[in-house]
Amino acid sequence: MTVRDVIKDVESLTMTFTAEFDATVERVWQLLADARQLERWWGPPEWPATFTRHDMVVGGESHYYMSGPDGVLMRGWWRITVVDEPRRLAFDDGFIDDDGNPDVAAPVIDTELTIKPTAGGGTLLTVRSRFSSLEGLEELAAMGMEEGMTSAMGQIDAILAEDP
Repeated sequence: MTVRDVIKDVESLTMTFTAEFDATVERVWQLLADARQLERWWGPPEWPATFTRHDMVVGGESHYYMSGPDGVLMRGWWRITVVDEPRRLAFDDGFIDDDGNPDVAAPVIDTELTIKPTAGGGTLLTVRSRFSSLEGLEELAAMGMEEGMTSAMGQIDAILAEDP
C-alpha cells in the first residue's frame, strides 16, 4: 500500500495522510487535475466517486458523489482556494443535498494536498484535512474517514501504472 503515514491530531484538529509514489510530481498532479482520474481514487473501492463538476481554479467548485454498496449516494462539494500547479491544491470540502445545496449541519473541512519530489525520484503526496471543531473531526472519524482515505489512496499506484 502506498500510504506511509496517517496522523490524527486532536490538538490541531487535523487528520493528515502521507503517501509515496513512483511517479513524477507532474504525473501525480494529473490525478487531481483530470476529473476522470480523480474519481478513480477519491472514493474508496466500496464507495467509488463520480465528479459531475470539476472547475479547478481559485473560486471554482467541484461536485461529486460517492456510491455506496447499498445504493446510497453521499454527495460532496469543493470550493477551490489555492491552485499552485503542480505542487499544491487547497479547497473547502463539505456535503451537499440532492439539489446541490450545502449541508449546513455537516462539517466543512479545510483540505490541502501538497505534492513534493522525493530524493529517489518519486513523489510524496500529503493530504491534510483541518476541522473547525473537535466534534467535526470526531464525526468524520466515526464515519470511517481514516480507513476510507487510506483505502482510496491505495488505488493510486494502479492508475499511475497506466499511461496518463
